[in-house]
Amino acid sequence: MLSRTGQSPSPRLPLPQDAVDRPLAAFRRDYRDGESTGRHSHARAQLLFSLRGVMRVLTDGASFVVPPGRALWVPAGEPHSVLIAGLVQMRALFLREDAARAGPAEVTVMAASPLLRELILAACEEPLEWDERGRGGHLAALLIEEIRRAPALPFGVPEPREPRLARLAAALRQDPACPLSLEDWAARIGASPRSLSRLFRAETGLSFGAWRQALRLAEAAALLAQGVPPARAGAAVGYASAPAFGAAFRAAFGVTPATAGRR
Repeated sequence: MLSRTGQSPSPRLPLPQDAVDRPLAAFRRDYRDGESTGRHSHARAQLLFSLRGVMRVLTDGASFVVPPGRALWVPAGEPHSVLIAGLVQMRALFLREDAARAGPAEVTVMAASPLLRELILAACEEPLEWDERGRGGHLAALLIEEIRRAPALPFGVPEPREPRLARLAAALRQDPACPLSLEDWAARIGASPRSLSRLFRAETGLSFGAWRQALRLAEAAALLAQGVPPARAGAAVGYASAPAFGAAFRAAFGVTPATAGRR
């Protein structure tokens, strides 16, 4: 049986954190480059945090780049897969339904404040059944409040499902700097430029140009997180000049590429 997106239902990955009788439970695991979780879901909402390395998370509706210092909110039951780029130190929180009301309704990349980062790390040192009246309870209360306050970031790129657009999107993910125009891609996939433009808006809510820029900036953020200098990161995703890349990056993320690379 297929889901409404045309994909097979995702298996649930049972973990103790999904069932422990606490508002939240912490999870930690280190991954090697190239590992993947496969498509799955959890009974509880998750906050995924990268202490080191870049996580690429794919849902049925979008793809997300999660560099160090950022967190990804995944609602309960949301099918997703995580692809590891480089060595990744993942730290995660599983939130019971009542605690999960502090988070957004949709998959969202969130800015992780220094306090949120330290709270996540502290929670990972607590036992699963932490003392609700002691340190664990205080940590949980602060974590829920920091999640509630965390601002959303535009690191998500809508994922087109129409077969021709999906092939186009896959090609651009492999080579974000590809200079082909909308007209060039229309000729390649067998559609008129007007039809391709309409399809992109219908599938992603963005024009082709806006979608490609979102993809390029997300890929650039991943490169910066891996230590690539800003000028090289911008060139690698198709920006002809460092100033143009810097301006686009600041407009999207509110920080300079150099600042993002240091986080």
